[in-house]
Amino acid sequence: MSERPVALVTGASRGIGKAAAIDLAAAGYDVAVAARTLTEGTGRTDDSGESVPGGLDTTAARIEEEGGTALMVKMDLLDRASVEAAAAATLERFGRIDVLVNNAIYQGSGVLDLFLDLDEGDLAKLFEGNVFAQLALLRTVVPVMVAAGGGTIVNMVSGAGFEDPPAKVGQGGWSMGYAMTKAAFGRVAPLLHVEHGDEGIRAFSVEPGFVLTEKTEATGRAAKYAEHFRPATPDVIGRCIRWLVTEPAEADELRGTTVYAQREVKRRGLLPGWPPPRE
Repeated sequence: MSERPVALVTGASRGIGKAAAIDLAAAGYDVAVAARTLTEGTGRTDDSGESVPGGLDTTAARIEEEGGTALMVKMDLLDRASVEAAAAATLERFGRIDVLVNNAIYQGSGVLDLFLDLDEGDLAKLFEGNVFAQLALLRTVVPVMVAAGGGTIVNMVSGAGFEDPPAKVGQGGWSMGYAMTKAAFGRVAPLLHVEHGDEGIRAFSVEPGFVLTEKTEATGRAAKYAEHFRPATPDVIGRCIRWLVTEPAEADELRGTTVYAQREVKRRGLLPGWPPPRE
């Protein structure tokens, strides 16, 4: 069994997941990272097929630079066996899981569809990739954490699940299908808190706001969102996740709630120099 605490971070080939994995390694964690893209240079956007930076190999290298041990696990949210195998591989390698960051989301067909264009097959994929896959991970991880005396669950949620969009999808807003799945997933951490908080489970919903990730830039959608929202970078959200995980004396007042990552990083001064002055 690893002598260091262990985190499992999904969707960690780039973006928020990568930032969180690196920050947790810097905080003393060994980190298992899971995603579809294993190797830098092989990632593609789901809609246009454009190349997108990132790979688990580069994330793992950064984890090692921060002093942590990295485990790379190929995982596809629509492949339930690979999802369950990610948790199993982490436990086999390290013997424990102290933190689960449910960051990966489904990014295939249907995500950007207007209501009348969304068929039930794509809606089923959205729910599998944004709700059911995460629940499958939790069904494995929560009992392990309870048996160990506790652990931390960080579920990445979205304002799309509880706010009205400022425009149609494609014009700076979000789709109904995506919003429905994020609304459902947003109820998971609060209920975990009610059901298992007294067994040491620290459950948080983290709302990142608009984040300028590699994929957002590669798909060309950043400018439309920027018309309505001020962007943050992935390291801002990664720092919030690190704070939630490593500073229970301060963060536990937020257990079971939605944590607005950009707001907490700003008001607590968690990342020096952020936010930058408005131009």
